Amino acid sequence: SDGKTNLLDSFTYACDEHAKGVVVIFNGNVILGTRARKVRTKSFNAFASIDYPRIAIVQDNHVIPYITNLNDDTIFYDKLDNKVGLLKLIPGISSDVLEFMLNKYDALVIESFGVGGLPMYEGSMFNEVIEKYTKLGKIIVMTTQVPNEGSDIAIYQVGHYLKQNKHILEAYDMTTEAVVTKLMWVLSLTKDVNEVRNMFYKTISNDILFRRDLK
Repeated sequence: SDGKTNLLDSFTYACDEHAKGVVVIFNGNVILGTRARKVRTKSFNAFASIDYPRIAIVQDNHVIPYITNLNDDTIFYDKLDNKVGLLKLIPGISSDVLEFMLNKYDALVIESFGVGGLPMYEGSMFNEVIEKYTKLGKIIVMTTQVPNEGSDIAIYQVGHYLKQNKHILEAYDMTTEAVVTKLMWVLSLTKDVNEVRNMFYKTISNDILFRRDLK
């Protein structure tokens, strides 16, 4: 088992002067928690850092730092809003599924195809469902099923109309894991759409770095 080695590496890093924030330490790699994703089920090299470099490695009981200018103002919270759902689009998915999820949750993360967007095939009612539930105050975050390079819903027609709705946010280079957790945290503090938007797009522990609408 690699458990003993990973635990020792974790203590080694925690005792180092460069240790900051919340991280995942696995197979000698030190990965920001906001960028970590499990990409293998059995291998020792199970976790990857998505669209961000490893911040350090632990080798022979020594920490070799790669990035040392991380913000260390970690604040702990003890409350999360669990009314955040996740919908992964598949070919031929019905808008009824979207309506069911939006009826059940206050916020919904939609993992779309490619750079992002919602289907517009004949008979689909995605636009109408989106309009109905965003008017009721529901929050939607568009992201992508693709692990790397993030979303950009402005590229294709299936995403253009989504950019006009202030209740629809975009993950950009945030991981799905970071998006879901961040929404749970934000919604535990406020339900105001403008405050949710501002807090969601505030960079925390380098979770979001490339907002294309700010270029």
